[in-house]
Amino acid sequence: MTDRDDIDMLAAEYVLGTLEPAQRQSVETRRSQEPELDRAISDWEARLSTLNAHYDEVAPSRDLFAGIRARIEGAAQATRQAASQHVPGVVEFAKLKRRLAVWRAGALGAAAIAASLIVVVLSGDLNSPVQNGQFVAVFHRDDTQPAFVMSVDLETREVTIRPVEATVPEGKTYQLWIVTEETGPKPKSLGLLENIANPTTKQLGGFDPAMLRNATFGISLEPEGGSPTGQPTGPAIHGRLISVAQ
Repeated sequence: MTDRDDIDMLAAEYVLGTLEPAQRQSVETRRSQEPELDRAISDWEARLSTLNAHYDEVAPSRDLFAGIRARIEGAAQATRQAASQHVPGVVEFAKLKRRLAVWRAGALGAAAIAASLIVVVLSGDLNSPVQNGQFVAVFHRDDTQPAFVMSVDLETREVTIRPVEATVPEGKTYQLWIVTEETGPKPKSLGLLENIANPTTKQLGGFDPAMLRNATFGISLEPEGGSPTGQPTGPAIHGRLISVAQ
């Protein structure tokens, strides 16, 4: 990828709110010193601002934070009781703590933007004429921050999958899949994400741009070496493409 591509993707992740707090602070500092990065961020903000038209503004209730804290304190007490009885409870408490941190950092707005991307993709007109350019898909479960963000260049058929909050258990690996009307109902493997600490880039030269535009992509958790059956065997998350062409 070129430096311009890296700047553009960094700007996209900044606007989507998928960066860690330290990374976000670094981008804010760089933005005041790098006009190209500042322009890229402004472009992404303008591009994604139209998504807000799909939703009415809703102010949080006054007791929202108090309610979250009460849930956490209740979960903490349940966790202590579960620990004394050797009953699993730590995972749920950790999830609540993480959600509180996300809320306090203001990331709920970013999560809403990411969610709106998926809503637009699923409800949009997927039969519209194919336009060459950049597309993006967001992969996440429930109300968590995205696990992966995938960018696709239909001109070159280059796909780049960037980890956001994905973690991989020992002895497991992630595998990328595609489902299209042309290839049939069964997912077709696009290969493994060998190292989720870094972006994975793949070439999909065998696919027509229109096919990619209307495809459903999936990322599943598989044993090391990939699925033993040729089909997804573990938990999977899915995404479809939305155009980010200027």
